[in-house]
Amino acid sequence: MKNMKKLISLAIILIAFTAATFAQVSATATATATIVGPIGITNTANMNFGNVAVSAVAGTVVMTPAAVRSTTGGCTLPAVTGTVAAGAFNVTGAAAYTYSITLPAAATTITSGANTMTVDTWTSSPSGTGTLSAGGSQALTVGATLNVGASQPAGTYVSGTPFTVTVNYN
Repeated sequence: MKNMKKLISLAIILIAFTAATFAQVSATATATATIVGPIGITNTANMNFGNVAVSAVAGTVVMTPAAVRSTTGGCTLPAVTGTVAAGAFNVTGAAAYTYSITLPAAATTITSGANTMTVDTWTSSPSGTGTLSAGGSQALTVGATLNVGASQPAGTYVSGTPFTVTVNYN
């Protein structure tokens, strides 16, 4: 009987250790990362406000991203328009990804000799956020406002420093 008690006690101890062993299980997993191609932007056309007639009153020429112009103040648009173009860019990257668009925060100065004007109030199409096509590209156009002084001297005005448009994946 004494041996039987010892044997039963030993069996209970072995079962307790066996139960603890079966209570723990494991699984495995893999780690994965997909690196997408970098987003890119290239200039396809420079901004050009075209021909503008001025008076003794200051004014503006507002150009939309679709290259449609309107005026305020002493500016008028002559029948001979000259070259009119919104700034144009091609954005490329991962297909169907969205991206944010950052336009210049400050004005850009354009000059003709010692004479200057400023370009500001930047707009774009798409505005704020764009979506790349299934092929991984999208056209981006930029408009702005040209600030013309009263009796602004004649000349071809060009920016010494180009304006910057920045795109980033969302």
